[in-house]
Amino acid sequence: MGKKSVKQTQKTNKLMREEDLISSYRDMLLIRRFEERAGQLYGLGKIGGFCHLYSGQEAVVTGIAKAKLPEDQMITAYRDHGHILACGVDPYNVMAELLGRADGVSKGKGGSMHMFDVDKHFYGGHGIVGAQVPIGTGLAFANAYKEDKNPAVSITYFGDGASNQGQVYESFNMAALWKLPVLYIIENNQYAMGTSVERASAQTDLSQRGRSFGIEGRQVDGMDIEAVYAASLEALEHARSGKGPFILEMKTYRYSGHSMSDPAKYRKREEVKDMRQHHDPINMLKDRLIERKLMNEEESKKIQDEVFDVIEQAANKALENGEPDSSALMTDIYVEENHAG
Repeated sequence: MGKKSVKQTQKTNKLMREEDLISSYRDMLLIRRFEERAGQLYGLGKIGGFCHLYSGQEAVVTGIAKAKLPEDQMITAYRDHGHILACGVDPYNVMAELLGRADGVSKGKGGSMHMFDVDKHFYGGHGIVGAQVPIGTGLAFANAYKEDKNPAVSITYFGDGASNQGQVYESFNMAALWKLPVLYIIENNQYAMGTSVERASAQTDLSQRGRSFGIEGRQVDGMDIEAVYAASLEALEHARSGKGPFILEMKTYRYSGHSMSDPAKYRKREEVKDMRQHHDPINMLKDRLIERKLMNEEESKKIQDEVFDVIEQAANKALENGEPDSSALMTDIYVEENHAG
């Protein structure tokens, strides 16, 4: 049987199945607990360099992961822990990477901002603001070049700050011109480093940034996983069917500073408190599951305990893993070719 005949078809049901809602609760908890443990290890000096946490934004990547097909690619910026976990990579290998250990997903050489797992169709983790957007567009070009009737979609994430970068608009132009199968996800967590969207962007409806290129876009409540899932299904179908790129602006929020070194004094404590109490994506899903009688408090507590154990075991095992051997530090960086003449 040929490869094309076994490829999955696009999902069409915009309502999440009960089992997907429950597994999404676990997946979002896994990301949250992972980030909490990473923050602790950073504070203890076990994680070096920059470290950008994803806490508060879990519904975005989890909802999209439920909507996408296995062959669809994902690429993002430096706030990438949640994305690679959503792709199904073992938390141990992700934690080992943060700690610079040999078993890390990038062999301990990339650290927090530069994780890759091509087998899981995850293409990074990129430290330069907006640099992943042309790369993600290039992935979409490769998908289109194969002339598959149901091409894989390149799901390209970037933030509200990166949405002002020039290379983003060059990518929009090419993607629209060639009708590439790419879904641009703008994770608008309200602050580009320490600057609010209102102070940095003349057009604050970021979903409309592609209008001059004819790219459709819409805003989505990025704290509501069911809203994320439904919008993602439509956008993925649009991109996969040959209609070209689509933009989804996910209105979300990060609880921590831009990075671990950011005290986030540019926003009020009351703002963060309100988001945690009234808009937390994990608590909202939990309440919804209990209200629909798909889960009770005891079952919720069991999932929480299981996730806590998974992350603790991953962290402890990663701490015991050795660092890359010094002889391997320069491998994977470049290939030296012997040119005759």
